[in-house]
Amino acid sequence: MPNETPALPTPILITGAGGFVGRNLVATLHAMGCRDLLLFEKEDTAETLADYCRRAAFVVHLAGINRPKDPSEFYSGNAGLTDTMLHLLAACGSKAPVLVTSSIQAALDNDYGKSKKQAEDAIFAHGKATGAPVYVFRMEGVFGKWCRPNYNSVVATFCHNIARGLPIQVRDPAYELPLVYIDDVIACILDVLLKGKAEQDPEGYCRIHPVHRVALGHLAALINGFADARKGSLAVPCLAEGSFEKKLYSTYLSYLPTDQFAYDLNMHCDDRGSFTEFLRTPERGQVSVNISRPGIVKGNHWHHTKNEKFLVVRGEGVIRFRRIDCDEIIEYRVSGEKLQVVDIPCGYTHNIENVGHEDMVTVMWANECFDPDHPDTFYLPV
Repeated sequence: MPNETPALPTPILITGAGGFVGRNLVATLHAMGCRDLLLFEKEDTAETLADYCRRAAFVVHLAGINRPKDPSEFYSGNAGLTDTMLHLLAACGSKAPVLVTSSIQAALDNDYGKSKKQAEDAIFAHGKATGAPVYVFRMEGVFGKWCRPNYNSVVATFCHNIARGLPIQVRDPAYELPLVYIDDVIACILDVLLKGKAEQDPEGYCRIHPVHRVALGHLAALINGFADARKGSLAVPCLAEGSFEKKLYSTYLSYLPTDQFAYDLNMHCDDRGSFTEFLRTPERGQVSVNISRPGIVKGNHWHHTKNEKFLVVRGEGVIRFRRIDCDEIIEYRVSGEKLQVVDIPCGYTHNIENVGHEDMVTVMWANECFDPDHPDTFYLPV
């Protein structure tokens, strides 16, 4: 039998459910079909928290204060709320596991760090006193969709401002930021909820993995590059699984103004139809869209190293090949009625003819982006 996903311990109490991490966690749990959630926010009453503590099978404590008007609010919003919640859990005899998100700043001597350290110590003490499993996550700076810009996340601020053409400040380009991605944070929380499993350091703190370390100047350059790509270069970054660039690119797009989701492409038009580049990648080549009018033949060239894939998505055509040192002509009939990819090998001159009665639309991929200084394209009729 296939392995079944372990059941979630419900109901799950989530404090700070409307915050950055909370919104992502709740959305993920809802997508998993879990609706038995006790969502606590700062507007809720102490009576509500007491009721939730009595009912909870698992506690995810995300609530906290980051930017108060008065430093004393660090202690009431971080250590104080944690103490109140733990007292309520202990008072009703709950042994529900408790997971809390803290910060690497808990190791620093400032009001925010000290308030976080007090909350951490209280969680560990609660575990020892009650026997409840506890998980204290010391997190680096978290980035991803729905994080509030111009607050306490440089990634969110850079993404928001650059997407709107607003200035950003890079005081020290070499300053290195340790960052974790919101989806990785949620995955680590789910590992605890489903399996009771967390990666711990020698001091007993749970850690989010992986951690991405990036210089502030490089971060700004990457996000500016994302914006510039939509204006003309058409480049998308390295999208290797787990790469920082992939996560940052997804984050940036989530900050686009809603009236700027679309952007224009440069269509090269003539009497034959049009040719339009769609996107470019550093490692995966280039995608374009070719539109040919009825009776039009395009191509009649060959390449040394460049290879292509043609996919006709509308209309009817014939793709013809001839190896440059042979006379034999090879033909492939193509149609939008039957989607079929045709590889264009190196060393074969080739063309594509629209033999239908409507415009033929072909999606074309090339393994390398076009370089006018080294086009690797040689005219030769098929």
